[in-house]
Amino acid sequence: MAGLCHPASAPPIFGYIMSNMNYSGNPSFVGSDEVRARFSQAMSAMYRQEVPQYGTLVDLVADINRDALNADPVLHARLERAGELDRLDVERHGAIRVGTAAELETLRRLFAVMGMEPVGYYDLSVAGVPVHSTAFRPVGDAALLVNPFRVFTSLLRLELITDPALRQKAADILARRNIFTPRALELIAQCEAAGGLSAADADAFVQEALETFRWHSTATVDAQTYRALQSSHRLVADVVCFRGPHINHLTPRTLDIDAAQAAMPARGMDAKDVVEGPPRRNCPILLRQTSFKALQETVRFTDDEGAHTARFGEIEQRGVALTRKGRALYDALLNEVRDMRSAGSAADDYSQRLEQAFRAFPDDHGALQAQGLAFYRYSLTAIGQVQAGAGDADISLELLLAQGWVHADPITYEDFLPVSAAGIFQSNLGGEEQKQYQANAAQQAFEAALGARVHDEIALYEAAQQRSIAQLRAALRGALTAEVA
Repeated sequence: MAGLCHPASAPPIFGYIMSNMNYSGNPSFVGSDEVRARFSQAMSAMYRQEVPQYGTLVDLVADINRDALNADPVLHARLERAGELDRLDVERHGAIRVGTAAELETLRRLFAVMGMEPVGYYDLSVAGVPVHSTAFRPVGDAALLVNPFRVFTSLLRLELITDPALRQKAADILARRNIFTPRALELIAQCEAAGGLSAADADAFVQEALETFRWHSTATVDAQTYRALQSSHRLVADVVCFRGPHINHLTPRTLDIDAAQAAMPARGMDAKDVVEGPPRRNCPILLRQTSFKALQETVRFTDDEGAHTARFGEIEQRGVALTRKGRALYDALLNEVRDMRSAGSAADDYSQRLEQAFRAFPDDHGALQAQGLAFYRYSLTAIGQVQAGAGDADISLELLLAQGWVHADPITYEDFLPVSAAGIFQSNLGGEEQKQYQANAAQQAFEAALGARVHDEIALYEAAQQRSIAQLRAALRGALTAEVA
C-alpha cells in the first residue's frame, strides 16, 4: 500500500479507515508495510548492539523454531497454508513507557506512518504496575502477514504516586523533555499532509524515529531525585529520569517456549522462573511469555554515578485468539488459580495449580471450534476445491468440515495479556516490587490522552473470521456457477 498517514486531528474512525488505503494516490510513496518493515529491522539492529544477549536470544529462537517445524509436519503445513512461515523470522514486539499525554499522542501519529494502530486497553495498575497501555500494530490480514511488528506502549499514571510533592516533581521533569527529534516531527507532519513519504523521506523517518527508542546512559536528574522516584515504584524512575522511553525489550516469537526456557541458561541467560500465561497445551491459546532478567546498567546522574535496571530479553509463543466466550472461560480459570492461596506466578506451586485449573479448557481444535471458544480462518481444502460445485454453497461449516472440504486454521492471537505483562514487568524490577493499587481502569482518560479510540481486539478477530467465511462462500458459489455454465 502507498500513503497511509492521516491528519492528527482526524476523528478516530476516519483515521482507522484512511490508514488502510492510499488516499494520496501518489505512486512514489513508500507503502506503510515497507516503512514498518524497515523500522522493525533497524530497531532490531540497534537493540542487538545495545544488548548483545538479544542477539543470542534471536539465535536461540531460530534454532528452536527450526527444530519445532522439522518435528511437526502438520504445524509446518498449517503455518505455510496460513502464510505465516515468512513472517516468523521477522516477527518482533517491543515495549516502551512514556510519561505524558502529549508523548502518547505523538507516538500514535508516529506509528501511523508505519500503518500501526492502537489495539486494546490494558490496566496494569490492578497488578501493581502504575501504568495503563495499548498495543500499536497493523490490523489488516495482509499487513500482518508482511510484518506484524507491535509495540506495547504504556502511559505512566502520575495520579498513582501518593506523595503530592513527588508527583508534582515528576510532572515538572516530564514537562521539560522532548522525546522526539525535530526532524521526526517534521516528517510525521509531512506524511499527514501529503498522505505518505518518498523512499528517501521514509529512510530519514526510520533513522529519526529510532532516536526516540535509543538507550541513554545519562539520566536527566540527580541521584537523590532518582532514588525518591524509585521508592515510589521502580517503573516511575525508569519513565521519568531519562531523555526518552528507550525500548526495554524486543521480543521474537518461538514455536516452543518451554524448550526455549529450558535452553536459555546454557546460552548464558538468567531466565525468569516461570512462563507467564496459560499452561503448555497441545493447542496453544493466546500468549505465553518468558524472559531473561533485566540487566543492571551503569548510569550517570547529574551529580553522581549509579546503576539502573530496565532492559531485558523476552520470548513469546502465540496461540489461537479466543472468542468472548473463550476469553471469559480463560479469565475465570486464571482467577481461580490466583485465588488459591498465594496469588501470583512467583508461587512455588503456581505451574501445578495452573495446569490443574486449565484441564477445564478444551485442548483440541475441533472442540475449540465447535464450542465457539476460539477464532478460525476457513478455506477450501484440495478436496473442497474439486467437489465445491457438487453441493449447496450455503451448507453449514460443520458439515463442510466433517466432509473434509474446509480447513479451519487457528487465527493467531496478535495482542497481549495484562496479568502476563505485569508478571514480566515485576520479575524484571527486582521481584520484590509488589505495590498495591486499587483497581482503577481509566480507558476514557487513556483514549483522551491518545487522541483516538482503541480498537476492540476481539472485534478484529471476529471480522477476520467473518471475512474468511464470506470468501469461502464466494468460492463455493463461484464453483457452482462455473459448473452450471
